[in-house]
Amino acid sequence: MSRVRLDTIRECFEGVIPAIIGTADADGMPNVSYLTQVQYIDPQHIALSYQFFNKTRANILGSRQARLMVISPLTAAQYLLTLEFLRTETSGSLFESMKAKLSGIASQVGMSGVFQLLGSDVYRVTDMVCLQGAQLPAPPPPLNRLAELRNSAERLRECRELDRLFDETLNCLNEKFGIAHAMLLMHEAPARLYTVASRGYAESGVGSEIALGEGVIGVAARERTPIRISHMTSEYGYSRAIRSQTADAQALEIPLPGLAESRSQMAVPILGCSRLMGILYVESPQDLRFTYDDEDALVTLCAQLAMQMHILQEAEPETAQQPPVPAPAPEGAPLLVRHFTGNDSVFFGDDYLIKGVAGAVLWRLVQDYVQQGRSSFSNRELRLDARLRLPDVNDNLEARLVLLARRLAERGAGIAIEKTGRGHFRLDVQRPLQLQEVA
Repeated sequence: MSRVRLDTIRECFEGVIPAIIGTADADGMPNVSYLTQVQYIDPQHIALSYQFFNKTRANILGSRQARLMVISPLTAAQYLLTLEFLRTETSGSLFESMKAKLSGIASQVGMSGVFQLLGSDVYRVTDMVCLQGAQLPAPPPPLNRLAELRNSAERLRECRELDRLFDETLNCLNEKFGIAHAMLLMHEAPARLYTVASRGYAESGVGSEIALGEGVIGVAARERTPIRISHMTSEYGYSRAIRSQTADAQALEIPLPGLAESRSQMAVPILGCSRLMGILYVESPQDLRFTYDDEDALVTLCAQLAMQMHILQEAEPETAQQPPVPAPAPEGAPLLVRHFTGNDSVFFGDDYLIKGVAGAVLWRLVQDYVQQGRSSFSNRELRLDARLRLPDVNDNLEARLVLLARRLAERGAGIAIEKTGRGHFRLDVQRPLQLQEVA
């Protein structure tokens, strides 16, 4: 037997081969059972799923000691862990992460609705050995994540515009990590996220929204913790939430992009000084696509992304505004722009475009264009405009302008936003506008 480090055998906790737990009661009578889920926490701690009050549970509460055997799916090596029970968690990031994973496992083995996580039992690993026996040679890693992470961080650091930063992040995921399906969502306080960029889907879904706590993305945002699921599960999907809405509500919905049968999912919070800035979501049609190492890599990449977002939105001053270039009066059929004051939703004719803060910004721009003949604007004047009701700090205005510019580009209705310098942009209008405000 030889001693090993817990963080070097994390593949044993992916759920490919069930773990076996051994306990004993006060009379020394042993009990052995299989475990559904083992979660790595750190080099000294793991958590086990608590699903039933059975003999194993009673023994653990009595002695607070257990032995756990796990097997590597890569080498067939067997490891014996000596555990000391510390506590049970029934809420919070660890519990929600294990709950989401358990949902995927239950779906995989046809036990949806039967498996229910009652708690996350946290243990200290007091000893761990590798048992003697035949082993397979460890396969070479599919990629060098550290090298790819370094290269990706350098590419993000070179971005000078927020929209370029979003695109480059998704490019790096595809080119460096082989992740073809991904999306970026920004946080809109207090409890929503909206999509600003995506890759690998038939429709971009830019402008689609999701509430905190809804599905993998919403839970990861609410708990500020990565959520990784290795098997397909309907419990953390989004179609059910959309079907439950009224027809009027659906008229304001932009469908969230996603794979029809996503078998692996991971949502990673983008955190700046513990403040939720957004979520990076990746998925795959392949079971067990994302590992602990992938999770580590994406958490680190999101830290670099958060830092660069903060620099681009907060630190650099606006450049001097260029004199506006007179534009010829637009010609052609007028475009009816309707604004609903209740939720700041904006429609082009009967077609929904955007709502919320981005909708209020667009309505303000087209009003100034029609009433004052203005086409040049600055981020600073928008921040000072009380009509937009932006928060005093962390207004995320630049991200909202990226969202608005992309929605206008996708719609192709004759209105576009073009950057003219740091903190300045121009409203390019190709058709006469007819404005209508609806209370």
